Amino acid sequence: MFRRLLVAAAWLAVSAVAAPPLSTIQDVLYKADGARFNGTLTIAWNSFQPADSTAIVASGSTVVTVTNGYLQVQLVPSTSAIPVATYNVTYTSNGRVQFREVWAVPATTQILKVHDVRISSAAAGSSSSTTGSSADTGSSTTPIPESQVIGLIADLGARPVKGPNFAAGAVAMVDGSGMLAAVTGNASDCVHVDGSSGNCGWSSASFVDGDTLSGLVDGNNATFGLSATPTPSNSLALYRNGVMQKLTQDYTLSGSTITFLTASTPQPGDTLLASYRVPSTATAPTSTANAPQVLCSGTGASTTSTTLAAIGTCTIGAGVLLAGDRVQIQFDLAHQNSTGGFSAEVHWGATTVFHRDATSTETLVTGRVDAAILASGAQTSSQTWGTVLSFGTTAGSAPDSYASGLTITLQGLVGQATDSLTANNFTVVRIP
Repeated sequence: MFRRLLVAAAWLAVSAVAAPPLSTIQDVLYKADGARFNGTLTIAWNSFQPADSTAIVASGSTVVTVTNGYLQVQLVPSTSAIPVATYNVTYTSNGRVQFREVWAVPATTQILKVHDVRISSAAAGSSSSTTGSSADTGSSTTPIPESQVIGLIADLGARPVKGPNFAAGAVAMVDGSGMLAAVTGNASDCVHVDGSSGNCGWSSASFVDGDTLSGLVDGNNATFGLSATPTPSNSLALYRNGVMQKLTQDYTLSGSTITFLTASTPQPGDTLLASYRVPSTATAPTSTANAPQVLCSGTGASTTSTTLAAIGTCTIGAGVLLAGDRVQIQFDLAHQNSTGGFSAEVHWGATTVFHRDATSTETLVTGRVDAAILASGAQTSSQTWGTVLSFGTTAGSAPDSYASGLTITLQGLVGQATDSLTANNFTVVRIP
């Protein structure tokens, strides 16, 4: 008998030690109108394993009666279970299901309120009478496991994650394996759509002025070449004998190749010139004309001023003139009325390279000025004559710098304001 009692006591001790710990939920429940809840709570669970390795091996439920709002129940902690488990709680009152919610019970020796374990809730049917604790609208203070949020694990898995080439303080890209990596490069680089980095483009542009096209001008050849590729292509201004040609109507452009349409094919003696932009990183020819190049040509103005006034102007752009070039300036003047005489000058930059005075009986004067372009400045000469004016010549030099551009001006004055002096023609030609 003593042995039986000893065995029984030992069995009870082992059973007591093996029982899982319990957490206590104790609260006072109210309805929305302030009345205390009376009814039952059906608490259901599925099989799970608590943290102490005891096994809740079967799904089940327990019914707890709530009288005058008082609720007390003890449950095995579920938040530390493997995997995390929850309890489904159904509130029933007056023979109807009033409310449903899910509990996640933490392991604690303190008394828990309903809002400490509630993780989600839903009203049953259309009933406006719901149950809840004195903090019924509160939320659980316990963490919600990711596995309990529908779709969260899948959504997190769809995100790009940091890869081995990820680095802080850099532009991020998605690499070929779908992982986040850092873009490398210089601080001034731009990021391309493929995740590479490089030059952002050209910060400035260079200009090609007066480019003479390569190709035989014989009336049959329609294909000509530029010295560089216009960038952008619509920056090209193409001139044939001083008349601007129109893209697609007179010619087509492919890279640096120009093809004239049949009706616009250049004829023998035609002059073809082009101006366009090229990238600043490209090697832009400063001047590429290898044939005589008309820089300016046309009629000039008239003056009745008794002081020098411009009656013809030609501005040559930067980089057009090169050492070894020759510039020819040709002009034709007409004097109207004969009250007084007149004077004419040609200014090469700030230097007067030609001056001639004529009497009142002079009606027509023609002349030319030549400038041989030196490494710095130019050596000049001139020739003039008229209907009465004798043939005259000069020689000299002009120190004006031409690298940044140069302005050539034909100027004139009359002795009496009743007279006028007109530039019938003013032409500037560059001979490389």
